This record gives sequence, structure tokens and C-alpha cells, in this order.
Amino acid sequence: MTAGPVLPRLAVTPGEPAGVGPELVARLAATPIAADLVAIADPGLLDRAARAAGVAINLEPYDPGRRIALRAPGALRVLAAPLRATEQPGRPDPRNAFYVLNTLARAADGCLAGEFDALVTGPVQKSAINDAGEAFSGHTEFLAERAGAEVVMMLASDALRVALATTHLPLAEVPAAITREGLARTLRIVRRELVAKFGIARPRIAVLGLNPHAGEGGHLGREEIETIAPVMEALRAEGFDLLGPLPADTAFVPAMRARYDAVLAMYHDQALPVLKSEAFDRTVNLTLGLPFVRTSVDHGTALELAGTGRADPASLIAAAHMALELAAAGKARRGASNA
Repeated sequence: MTAGPVLPRLAVTPGEPAGVGPELVARLAATPIAADLVAIADPGLLDRAARAAGVAINLEPYDPGRRIALRAPGALRVLAAPLRATEQPGRPDPRNAFYVLNTLARAADGCLAGEFDALVTGPVQKSAINDAGEAFSGHTEFLAERAGAEVVMMLASDALRVALATTHLPLAEVPAAITREGLARTLRIVRRELVAKFGIARPRIAVLGLNPHAGEGGHLGREEIETIAPVMEALRAEGFDLLGPLPADTAFVPAMRARYDAVLAMYHDQALPVLKSEAFDRTVNLTLGLPFVRTSVDHGTALELAGTGRADPASLIAAAHMALELAAAGKARRGASNA
């Protein structure tokens, strides 16, 4: 064990081996980020990705009993997980689906046990996992089940935080999925995590309506009247600071943004285009409600870029830095509460 201060330990999963994730992890390792980076991956995969990208990295077997105080740029510790089939960039192989799931499970279990301070995930190819016969709708749902937690997906940049009432659903299924119980649970998680992870003492949350013009008084839909507004009224009575239901087409103008700390959107594509259009390379995906910090890139596997050496690591780098910030803030608040 290293005496004195040690670096926070981040578990990093590259995701789909045929996508850009392995290259992004190599590029992250090449930065001077002050973290003990532990990639849970096939070492050969990382080596091949780094070589293809022209990135110099130094792979070292991971020893969980060894904490480190310094890390040279390029240093990357690897918790080895073998591929089922050698990757072909741009061509996902369902045989590697269980490799991907195993890396996620090992990372989550390590976070739950306190072995890692946070988890940073690269993009996965959901279709390849489902083609292997394993039902998989996304990281968020997988980690929630692994941790036995109720969670909320949030995407965040320096200027905007967007949480989702529903995640990876066909649009036709969204209205039925928005219930009073579900909305109340989601808003409680968002408020709690804005306090616990972001240090906002009294979070102000804007809630979007489901329909155009937030239902136009019932003329364009009644979900706002029958479901969303009653939940908001009940939570306001408990002390929640809630704004809305707001029409989505005006909720993101500057004058409105000044009035809230986060937005709750009713479905995936309702608010995320706004966030990604202005901060795509700086947006981070977070899973709120987990008993550990998990951040991720805000993009997919970019199969067309895999193996070309041209993948942009900005989102993964932003995710790693946000993971460090949230983990440190949570540790500091726990220390203050125990003092």
C-alpha cells in the first residue's frame, strides 16, 4: 500500500470492442488526468486500438491491493477480460456480447464493494448484445438491476442538466409509461442527487409537459392536467422547488434557463437535441440513483470511425473529469457529515 494521499481509482469500460471505445480509452490514458485509471478490458484490444490511433500507452496488470499516488501520461492499469473473438473495427460480433456485459458487471461490482471510486463507461452496441440473445436496453438499466437501485438517466454539460422521465422507449409507448408514481419517484431521485452529488442545497427543477404547448389547457392532450401537474403540486407541498409543466419549445431560452438547475424531460429526444447541439463534445451521461458515481460518453459506437484513429475523445475525457469531481464532492460531504 502507498503511504499518504493516493489517486482516486476510476474503473473504465471501453464498451463495444469493434467501436471507437477502445481508442477513446487509450486517448484518455494519454492525458495527464490525475486518476488511477483501471481499464476492464482485453489487453490486446487496447494495445491494437492504441497502435491504430498512434497513441503511446503503457499497459500494466491491475493489482487491486496496490494504490498509486502518481500516474504518468500513458499509464493504464488493466483488469484483464478476454474477448470471445478478435475484434474487426466497424463490425460488431455478437460473440463478444458477453465479454461486454462481463466488463460492466465486474466494474459495477467493484464500485459497489468500494474497490473503485467511480465508473466511466464507453459506448456499447445494443444491437450486438440483443443479437446474442441477451435482452439489453442500455447501461442505465443494466447498472440499475446490478445495483438493485431505482435510477434516472441524466445528461449534463457545463451549462445544462437534463434528466429523463423515460429512457429507451419507442415514442408510441411513452404516454403510457408516464405515471404519477413514476414521475414522483423520478423527481425525488433527481432532487436528492442534485443535493448529494452536485451540492445544490435547494435544487430548482423545471418539468416539461409531454404535449406541444404543454397540452394547451387540455386541447392538445390531458397528460399535463391528469398526471404531471398533480404530481408537481403534491411535491411542492413537500418543499420541492418545481417549475412547470413547461412547453418544451420555450423551456430552453436563456430567460428560462436562469430559473432552474435541471430539467426533467418526458422522453429521450424531447430535450437531448438541445443539449447535444450546443455541447456535444462536452456532454456527459450520468446515472442518478446508483450508490456510486457512473458517467459515460454522450454518443454511440461510431462504427464508421473505428480503426481510423480519428475518434474524438472529448466526451470520454469530460466524463472522466466529471466522475472525479462528483466522487470527490461526495467523499467530502460524507466526511463532513461524519465529523
